Order: sequence, then structure tokens, then C-alpha cells
Amino acid sequence: HVQLVESGGGSVQAGGSLRLSCSASGYTTSNACMGWFRQAPGKVREGVASIDVDGREYAAESVKGRFTISHDSAKNTLYLQMDSLKPEDTAMYYCALRRRRCAGSHWYLSAGYNHWGQGTQVTVS
Repeated sequence: HVQLVESGGGSVQAGGSLRLSCSASGYTTSNACMGWFRQAPGKVREGVASIDVDGREYAAESVKGRFTISHDSAKNTLYLQMDSLKPEDTAMYYCALRRRRCAGSHWYLSAGYNHWGQGTQVTVS
């Protein structure tokens, strides 16, 4: 049984930083494509960033240069360091796991991920 648990969300002023964590159990994350997605009220879920089994990283244009995805295989934990936060980054952030390599240029498609966490809220004012 795969379980993903996010933490680290909260409220922050514009320009601030937050670090999200996603603790995984039931699957070795170093053998998976791991990703962060977000969904704001009234909007579709969008891919934020993903990291592949070989460490290759993918990121949405809107967060490049501000967000950094990383993975600690020893802890089976995924991270998202978010800097220079903007009000438009406000959303529920979800961790996702794909039981194979990331789908290349289609890494951002939520349908390609097999397991999801419950989400953690990020609010930027």
C-alpha cells in the first residue's frame, strides 16, 4: 500500500519561502518519477515539478528559477523548496508518484501518476 504524506505548507508573505516535504511509504521512491502538483480554487490541477529516477528534473515555466525539487532516497522523501513566492502560487500542493520513469515532455500530466497525497495548503499574500 503506497502512502504519500505532504507537510510544510502554510501562509507566507509575497517574496517569502516555504519548503514542502512528501514522505513516502510502500514504494521505493528512487525507482519512481516523483512530482509536485498544485490546484487553486476553480482551476485545474497543474504540474509544478517532477524528478525522474536518474535525477532529471522538470519544472513548469512559471516556477523555474524560484522552485527547486529534490529527493532524498535514504529518507524516501521528496522536497519542494519554494522561494520568491507570489500570490499566484497560492494553491493546494500535492505530491504524486508514478511507478516508472517520468513521461518526458508529458511529465506534467496528472493522469500519468499512480498515487497521490492528500495535499498541503500554501497561501501567499
